[in-house]
Amino acid sequence: GRARLYAPARRGQEGERVWVDLSAGSLGDDERAVDAHLRREAEFDPDVWIVEIEDKQGRHFLTEPVDRQ
Repeated sequence: GRARLYAPARRGQEGERVWVDLSAGSLGDDERAVDAHLRREAEFDPDVWIVEIEDKQGRHFLTEPVDRQ
């Protein structure tokens, strides 16, 4: 029943690519809340890409830094 949601972003004046952990903020990590957020996002942006990774150890496999919101 838990999920994490990461979104791409740019950081600093150099524009370093990072990922923002949206689940660390007010969204939280309840899977139903994350799914509802993604449904709303898809209604707003029909070209949104959603990649789901299921890992028993909770790894995200992102190579860029992750910022907590």
